[in-house]
Amino acid sequence: MDIGHLLSRSAQRFPDRPAWMTGDQSITYAKAEDRVNRLGNALLEMGAEHGDRVGMILPNCHEGLEAILAPMRVGMTVVPMNVRLHPREHQYLLEDSGATILIYSHEFRDHVAQIRETLGSIRHFICVGGSGGGDIGYETLLQSSSFEQPNIHIEQDDVAWIFYTSGTTGHPKGAMLTHRNLMTMVEAFLTDINSANPDDVLLHAAPITHGSGLMVFHHLARGAASAFPTAKNFDPPSIFKAIQKYKVTTMFVAPTMINIMLASPERHNYDISSLHTVVYGGGPMYTEHIQEALEGFGCIFVQIFGQGESPMTITTLPKEEHRVGNDPIGLQRLASAGREVTGVRVRIVDDDDKEVSVGELGEIAVRSDLVMKGYWNRPDATAETLKGGWLHTGDLGYVDSDGYLFITDRKKDMIISGGANIYPREVEEIIAQHPSVFEVAVIGVPDVMWGESVKALVVVREGCYVNEEAVIEYCKERLGSYKKPKSVEFLPGLPKNAYGKILKRDLREKYWIGKDKKV
Repeated sequence: MDIGHLLSRSAQRFPDRPAWMTGDQSITYAKAEDRVNRLGNALLEMGAEHGDRVGMILPNCHEGLEAILAPMRVGMTVVPMNVRLHPREHQYLLEDSGATILIYSHEFRDHVAQIRETLGSIRHFICVGGSGGGDIGYETLLQSSSFEQPNIHIEQDDVAWIFYTSGTTGHPKGAMLTHRNLMTMVEAFLTDINSANPDDVLLHAAPITHGSGLMVFHHLARGAASAFPTAKNFDPPSIFKAIQKYKVTTMFVAPTMINIMLASPERHNYDISSLHTVVYGGGPMYTEHIQEALEGFGCIFVQIFGQGESPMTITTLPKEEHRVGNDPIGLQRLASAGREVTGVRVRIVDDDDKEVSVGELGEIAVRSDLVMKGYWNRPDATAETLKGGWLHTGDLGYVDSDGYLFITDRKKDMIISGGANIYPREVEEIIAQHPSVFEVAVIGVPDVMWGESVKALVVVREGCYVNEEAVIEYCKERLGSYKKPKSVEFLPGLPKNAYGKILKRDLREKYWIGKDKKV
């Protein structure tokens, strides 16, 4: 079964129910299918073929969901990209994926103009919210295309979504998510995590290019609506206003977003009683923070653990297990990532890939139809990550005697700040280009607001001078702003082992003393 059929199924069953809600506009399931079919047919008419990649630079909007669904509907692969990336980063993703079509928002016209001449594989540019410069207007394109459902044969193992993540090389890698992977995720949500129904309304407060976009599929399966706040950035008053306006029932957020909403006095000015489920993941949620959230919002929280390589539904800690009172066992489990969902196996392995005993620390490995097909054009990385048919997550943790997974550290050095994945090697490579920098290490340090923040530890080249502000500005000019260091410390040298490898664990140690999780 292909993932795009979920829209057709609900359009047949619930044609007059709202699919997308934005501003004062409500688009029914029948109309949403019409629009997705038109976009899919337009892509085919442009000469795009089965397996071609379609890039997407769109903020949270209903056109973004259409741009995700339409390529899948016609056997193509969507490449959603974080809008907060630097133009050079978007350039790399588009070149690496070999995308032939780019769908972008008019507000990124100047952004796209900076890289347009370098995008040799892009044959067509489609602009949402306008046209000009020879690009095709999105609505004009839809009006000129057929509303008939495209008759395209799609296999379960065809790639539906390339989800870009990064690794130790510093270059983003595209996790190939197939229709089978996404359908497995849908089934896991419906059976173990969030059994949606037609009356539910999913608010896209987090980016649809990541977790919130992946949440849409099981809501489509049940005929539920997707709604969008008016603010482009995460803004609590806008979120609360949208919850009240659309009677929102469900959200996906990063832990930081929960903390920000909890701290906002505006939440008392709106009726948010319709909100019954907040799914959170994408970073560490400290026990004291979730307890405060439970006190402030009630027992509406569900935790999930997943990765780009195995989306969203590896383990879950359900609502009922957040209601712990003073139970010491319950409090301990509140610090876990829950237990494996139906259809997923989790085990902990040592450096020799042998399963370790209960309670023993090791790398978290996952096996399921949820696990990606592999990395796009990265056979070596695929073989390393999918050793023996198991996804090696790069996260360290242990499983207790009752099957609860506790994530304690990361084998890889990825930083999660406010739910966004930041890869130190990417930042290090930029800082190392500064003429006054001799060497650099980037680490994640505790941050009350964001969970972690980026810290650069810099050794200055002899005879040169550079200060903290200059390093941060240098990064801001070359990377997405959220990746730049929040702080810079200058050291006479960096600790190394006998092979010359920088000992990042030693660098991190002093900042994480007394913390439960070294992430």
